[in-house]
Amino acid sequence: MDRTLESLRHIIAQVLPHRDPAVVFKDLNVVSMLQEFWESKQQQKATFPSEGVVVYESLPSSGPPFVSYVTLPGGSCFGNFQCCLSRAEARRDAAKVALINSLFNELPSRRITKEFIMESVQEAVASTSGTLDDADDPSTSIGAYHYMLESNMGKTMLEFQELMTIFQLLHWNGSLKALRETKCSRQEVISYYSQYSLDEKMRSHMALDWIMKERESPGILSQELRMALRQLEEARKAGQELRFYKEKKEILSLALTQIYSDPDPSSPSDDQLSLTALCGYH
Repeated sequence: MDRTLESLRHIIAQVLPHRDPAVVFKDLNVVSMLQEFWESKQQQKATFPSEGVVVYESLPSSGPPFVSYVTLPGGSCFGNFQCCLSRAEARRDAAKVALINSLFNELPSRRITKEFIMESVQEAVASTSGTLDDADDPSTSIGAYHYMLESNMGKTMLEFQELMTIFQLLHWNGSLKALRETKCSRQEVISYYSQYSLDEKMRSHMALDWIMKERESPGILSQELRMALRQLEEARKAGQELRFYKEKKEILSLALTQIYSDPDPSSPSDDQLSLTALCGYH
């Protein structure tokens, strides 16, 4: 633990040279410190060079406790985990969680190396019914995970997290299962989605998937949204990275909005997302 703290202080001295590493997390101006950190990273062109904006979002509330989220360049999202009596306090708490994670992301142990991949695959095998031999077979879940890690060699965990979130969402909404039925290999799927970021177009496509599910099973959207909101709150209070749960909430909310704004929508047109259009495969 002492070695980790010393490493964090060293990172602070490098990225924020005019800040005192001993009191950096006690500084009430942690919001500006987080912004300064990512602006410095952008200038160094070390991480997410095309994105340098830290975005805050406060949930509407007539009174405490207040909730604030902060989204970092690259998409990682964090929130306040303490019970905050003001919006400013919630924003500072969210910024502190994000700053700590941003600094930890700079540690050598948070970068994907051969050693990291070996340990991660072994942990994955231990938590499933797979074997180490599966790591060399991309048609298995362990093999696909191994392939994804090797394809992102040298990246940090926050950089890798964006791709992982995309695949978590594809698994959640059933797209990965559908792709397997069309005989797309895992390498093809991973290679395709590695080229794209999680943007409004992809969210709209996934929302359309859930609109179709709602037609088949009325009530499933509301059920999934309640679950997503509960998962998001639990993860926030635990100080975890939140993007997967927050994206689920956004996608489901978008789907519900579209349904209620057009209660009897026509069948999707050709330019809307079909499974093959989404995947880019034939």
